[in-house]
Amino acid sequence: MNESKSIKNWSEDERPREKMLQKGPGALTDAELMAILINSGTRTRSALDLGRDILAMANNNLGELGRLTVMDMQKTKGIGEARAITISAALELGRRRQMADVLMRQTISSSRDAAEIVVAALQDYSNEVFYVLYLNQSNKLIRQETLSTGGMTSTVVDIRMILKNALLHNANKLIVAHNHPSGSLIPSREDKDVTQRLKNGGELMDIKLIDHIIVGGNKYLSFADEGLL
Repeated sequence: MNESKSIKNWSEDERPREKMLQKGPGALTDAELMAILINSGTRTRSALDLGRDILAMANNNLGELGRLTVMDMQKTKGIGEARAITISAALELGRRRQMADVLMRQTISSSRDAAEIVVAALQDYSNEVFYVLYLNQSNKLIRQETLSTGGMTSTVVDIRMILKNALLHNANKLIVAHNHPSGSLIPSREDKDVTQRLKNGGELMDIKLIDHIIVGGNKYLSFADEGLL
């Protein structure tokens, strides 16, 4: 790397690590935070340049960045497997922190409460994923799980498995969710059919379906709020 481009030759208040120590992480740009994760540059590109390259792949959108896979990031010259894994791990920690803050409340009293959990869980998938929240009679969260994953446009939903797991975990209520990788929040005919079959099946077993949430990016649609249940 050209020595003049090396971060170690920048003034101290311009170096990402020193800047973070002096001013806190909030003072850093997205690219500077990425440079810290990347750690070092190449012969021709600084770590900051590589961070900008990765962000450009995601159109400088952190939501899109979260959907990049390790293999996607390795398409950027200078980003090998180790660097891509480091970035991916940092993004996953961010997702888990987002979910942990919500899960500490335990009780779900509205579609917004449920959406905070399922949006964090599903928003970064590029394929369709079906997710289930199991609740007790007091609306306290007992368990959450990914039930199935599919392709870009659909996933197979096993109604019997959902109800079996509800009985196994002594759940009285269910909230199900799935994502639309396209970002659309419009329920398909299949979405409505699955919802009705799960609702009817649950009623026979005294298990109430209280919502079905569709996630599109960082937005959501609640069947309960829309009067579709």
